[in-house]
Amino acid sequence: MSRGTLAFVCLLVLGVLIAVPFNARLNADETVATAATIFAGVFLQAVPFLVLGTVVSGAIATWVTPAMVARVLPRQTAAAIGVGGLAGAVLPGCECASVPVAARLMDRGVPQAAALAFLLSAPAINPVVLVSTAVAFPGEPRMVAARFGASLLTALVMGGLWARYGDPSLILRRISPGDDDGPRGWPRFAEAVRHDFIESAAYLALGAVAVAALHVVVPDWLFEKVAGQMLIGIALMAVLAVVLAVCSEADAFVAASLSMLPLLPRLVFLVVGPVVDLKLIAMQAGAFGKRFAARFSTATFLVAIAVATGVGAAILGWR
Repeated sequence: MSRGTLAFVCLLVLGVLIAVPFNARLNADETVATAATIFAGVFLQAVPFLVLGTVVSGAIATWVTPAMVARVLPRQTAAAIGVGGLAGAVLPGCECASVPVAARLMDRGVPQAAALAFLLSAPAINPVVLVSTAVAFPGEPRMVAARFGASLLTALVMGGLWARYGDPSLILRRISPGDDDGPRGWPRFAEAVRHDFIESAAYLALGAVAVAALHVVVPDWLFEKVAGQMLIGIALMAVLAVVLAVCSEADAFVAASLSMLPLLPRLVFLVVGPVVDLKLIAMQAGAFGKRFAARFSTATFLVAIAVATGVGAAILGWR
């Protein structure tokens, strides 16, 4: 058993030991009981999709090489951007996995703009994310369509902007091509799944805690006021998406739980989160350089908000 797995098991056991004696005391407090119920609802609904996403991501990390992806990308930049963006629909994985894959694609000669389009689309429009969104928003198929359209358009726009205005010299560091040449097989698959699940579950738990806190700490009148101010709601949800850094395979359940807000701000949350959040900015800085991460993340944040608002208003209406 690896150290990471052992630590995870120890934390689970510790959590149970702490929860059992304090359960009755916590349930006696109505506010705490409400927060616990909301947390459990958000977390438990999202876990199956998180597991599915990490299994698929682990399989890709183990058996799908960047060279395979590179072979299907045309060398012409505009066409490569389109293919790179659409490739995200068939190669599911979280945003954490998209950064090293994009770096490896660049090392194999894929145009930077196409690799960056893939980086933004893969965690946002893959089947696991779209199915989880449909489950989180039952009876709202337009929410799924709006998320797919806005996320894909964001990736393509950013790829096009980088091809036109980007400075290739800003990308200073990339993962070595040799990182993809190690041994493959079930041990590597199990380790990839373990690593992705523990990391993603931690961020999901933080997101669920934040949602529970919003429900019980923030007064209802404030949510009603924000709900009546669409632009404030959009700005608030965009910032929350960056700060909470919830895994894209589970963020739909976090957004769905904020039912006091209109659909449009929640769509902005779902479009911004997979392309710009704190952990993604940190990973981009490590893989490509701090100057690149600062400029690219800022531009992506603004483009994602604008695109999500425009597409959402067209599909969902101003609600």
